[in-house]
Amino acid sequence: MKLQGWVSFSNLAAGVLSSASWRLVALSSSSSSSSSQKHVCLSRQSVANMAEEAKKLAAYAAVDNHVQNNQVVGVGSGSTIVYAVDRLGENPGLLLVTCCPISGLVLPQARQLILQHGLALSDLDRHPELDVAIDGADEVDADLTLIKGGGGCLTQEKIVAGCAKHFVVIADYRKDSKALGQQWKKGVPIEVIPMAYVPVSRTIAKRFGGEANLRMAVSKAGPVVTDNSNFILDWKFEHADNWKEVNTAIKMIPGVVETGLFVGMAERAYFGMEDGSVQVRDPPVN
Repeated sequence: MKLQGWVSFSNLAAGVLSSASWRLVALSSSSSSSSSQKHVCLSRQSVANMAEEAKKLAAYAAVDNHVQNNQVVGVGSGSTIVYAVDRLGENPGLLLVTCCPISGLVLPQARQLILQHGLALSDLDRHPELDVAIDGADEVDADLTLIKGGGGCLTQEKIVAGCAKHFVVIADYRKDSKALGQQWKKGVPIEVIPMAYVPVSRTIAKRFGGEANLRMAVSKAGPVVTDNSNFILDWKFEHADNWKEVNTAIKMIPGVVETGLFVGMAERAYFGMEDGSVQVRDPPVN
């Protein structure tokens, strides 16, 4: 009998009742668990939708306040940029805007999005000086120091930002931190020459603490390879007192191409908030 092993024959009747009660409890628990799982899924979906709406609000505000007709605009590669390009395409007066996606290598998705909106397409060879660059960030601290490179395009994104007269950041409320590392837990991305990733990783850990791990691909075997055919280390730091000094020191290590630390580059950040508002942050006045 199925009841053998957990109920004695002398208590069979009680065992049957207990078994029936247990099945009712199990069904109730299963129903409750299913309801709870649905609630969690709905909550996650709600948060995701809220974050997307926040990105849109930030992107629209940045475009409205910083982009004028006949300007050359640098466009980053993050998901938030989709909303910025959408906004550029909504205003007929902005159709002459030239968008320069990261470097001269136009990603197929970015190229398609830009051309769909009737925006002119260019590159840094033809327009090495940009009027404004708009991009997202993985994290923004109180001083407008950024961590970028979660998507692996940190070097090209920094080149575009560096070519712009004005660099503006757009993000949702989840990217806002008083200090780097509060929200973004994956570390600072560092692009390195493949042959140097081991010595660079050891040097960073020895000089600055924490650990710098090689970023591995998710959908394929092996490490992530950037558009520049390099590797990425993600440095999970313990603390840092002066990001400008740290950034400069890391870049001086032989084999390092670029870091995902954007120090003193952004002049304003727009954060889409949960309540539908947009908060603006400027660098602190020294």
